[in-house]
Amino acid sequence: MKKFIYILIFLTLGGCMNIKKGTSSTNLDNLLWLEKVEGDKAINWVKAQNKVTDHKNKISKNYNTLKKQALEILEDKNKIPYMSMRGNYVYNFWQDKNHAKGIWRRTTLNSYKSKNPRWTTLIDVDLLAKKENENWVFKETDCFIDDYDKCLIHLSRGGKDATVIREFNLKTKKFVTNGFQLPEAKSWVSWRDKDSLYVGTDFGKDTMTKSGYPKIVKIWNRNTSLSSAKEVFSGINDDMGVYGYFMKDGDQYFHTITQYKNFYASKKWSISKDGLKLIPLQDSAKIEGLFNGFLIVSLKKDWTIEDTTFKSGSALAVKRKIVDSGKVTTDDILILKEPSAKESIQSIRKSRNKLIISTIDNVRGKIYQIDYKNKLFTQPKLLNINSSGDIRLSATDDSTNLITFYDEGFLQPRSLNLYNLDANKVTPLKSLKAKFNINGMTVEQRWATSKDGTKIPYFIVGKKEVLAKGNAPTELYGYGGFNISSKPYYNDVLGKLWLEKNGVYVLANIRGGGEFGPSWHQSAILKNKHKSYEDFISVAEHLISTGVTSNSRLAISGGSNGGLLVGAVMVKRPDLFNSVICQVPLLDMLRYHKLLAGASWMAEYGDPDKPDMREYILTYSPYQNVKKNVKYPNVLFMTSTKDDRVHPGHARKMAARMMEQGHQGISYYENTEGGHSASSDLKQRAKMKAIKYNFLLENLK
Repeated sequence: MKKFIYILIFLTLGGCMNIKKGTSSTNLDNLLWLEKVEGDKAINWVKAQNKVTDHKNKISKNYNTLKKQALEILEDKNKIPYMSMRGNYVYNFWQDKNHAKGIWRRTTLNSYKSKNPRWTTLIDVDLLAKKENENWVFKETDCFIDDYDKCLIHLSRGGKDATVIREFNLKTKKFVTNGFQLPEAKSWVSWRDKDSLYVGTDFGKDTMTKSGYPKIVKIWNRNTSLSSAKEVFSGINDDMGVYGYFMKDGDQYFHTITQYKNFYASKKWSISKDGLKLIPLQDSAKIEGLFNGFLIVSLKKDWTIEDTTFKSGSALAVKRKIVDSGKVTTDDILILKEPSAKESIQSIRKSRNKLIISTIDNVRGKIYQIDYKNKLFTQPKLLNINSSGDIRLSATDDSTNLITFYDEGFLQPRSLNLYNLDANKVTPLKSLKAKFNINGMTVEQRWATSKDGTKIPYFIVGKKEVLAKGNAPTELYGYGGFNISSKPYYNDVLGKLWLEKNGVYVLANIRGGGEFGPSWHQSAILKNKHKSYEDFISVAEHLISTGVTSNSRLAISGGSNGGLLVGAVMVKRPDLFNSVICQVPLLDMLRYHKLLAGASWMAEYGDPDKPDMREYILTYSPYQNVKKNVKYPNVLFMTSTKDDRVHPGHARKMAARMMEQGHQGISYYENTEGGHSASSDLKQRAKMKAIKYNFLLENLK
């Protein structure tokens, strides 16, 4: 869930709730102390719960084996070294047994193609952390596109979204002495040219939005202090955040500011010597890039210009001249691709002289190429890729017509392939060796019918004999939010720790996600959020009615928005499930907007401080709806102290409330680092996987 916000004021700071129907909570939230992330009382509670969970796993017959198996897979040196292409090199971030925190490295494409590439280490994060006595987690890089010699390195303490940013020189392979450096903050920073940056960060009082993201963009020149940076743009407190950056089209540069009004709407501004100009694009439109004098734009809502409507979900080319004229006509817009009813555009990128559009069609990946010839765009050409699994775009390179893509499936190990668009040729690069035994296993796409009659697809994976026998231990996973698509993928840890042990895995493509385009997402937000829950329940009921499993052998799992999903479904239908795995979740939906990045998600969930929205949210908010005299499934809550996106207080308070009410089968584990992913190195990841699957094996016997 990527993140921006508003903040609301209907609730008092003390958490007064005046709860209405659908809840058994009292007027005062007596567990607010658990929202103090590093508070002594809260941390002591966390330590006590972790101790109980660790003890349960220690005496379990399966846990140590599960942890060992997960770690062997995660630390395997034969993993695919995933890469990005920049200039003359390909770059990779790598973790293994000897590099727990990881190394950032590079090699040439020809070397990468070989069996044993010759890597050059650029940053050894383990050594850096030890030298500086910091718990560094490598987050991301931003390299200057003209020469790729200068990069901004984002380092996080313990995996938080907030990062420290430092300039790195790829020629000397060292951090730049007296180069660009920013202290820890949720900064949005981009290159402006080789000697200046667009900087949005915490400049002090009133420089961050209520969502906790930058409100102001400044230009910071090399060899000057950050305090002397010149302001270019200032948003308002209720914005989610503002971001300055540039795009390149041949020798042309386009400098712009995006002012995020909420998670799905923004104003776009151009920056020139004449000042700022508002770009006349629809608020839902996203500028994906600049290509041959056109702004490449994707739509999330219908856009009507004059008498023509450009459909939601489409990819468009819009003449750049609208930036100067300040107006747009139908003659300025060309349709690049309009997706079909079951198709969703996932990304639009460019190579040296082509556009690349990746889509999913009925939740299966496709990649298209569009050329520009004689001042016209060609029709999208489906790339000729033979695959029995699912394909998805991996990397593109502005300087060549080479792209890379993954090919994988639930039972098909991932491969990384190079596609030469000029030669129309595919070259296998790397492939993952099978990590679990797929003999006798099968994958099917099935459909359930939701409460309002909508057909909901889901994938089911498991051994044929297990599915034929029925009543199988089954994990049903869902997300259903933020226009994010859940797609088939090869999960070696899931295969080894669950499928091999006769477990069945189900992936539900419920509304709220992006599997069938923006309308699929928008049909389950705000006051329709319950449709995600109804969809998920319909899949669970279908699994039971078709004999795949039973209530006593069905578990549901989800993280982040998916954690809210399983929490809401649990309190709505506690009879339907045996167990729930609830990871880094939102659960107190009356206070989510007051906690960390929560306010950025109000376009998805609504504003709890508005009475009508608050009343609706109260119908499903898990924390307000959990009751004392109801039998609930076994629940495992998992989160991270260092998650500065979704507050750990959600999981803490929900677990504590259920324990306080006397519910049995409640387990809690909070990693002390890891950020929103809840783990920052391979050993932590293996432990979290082992805790999860041991919980399933223990409860779905």
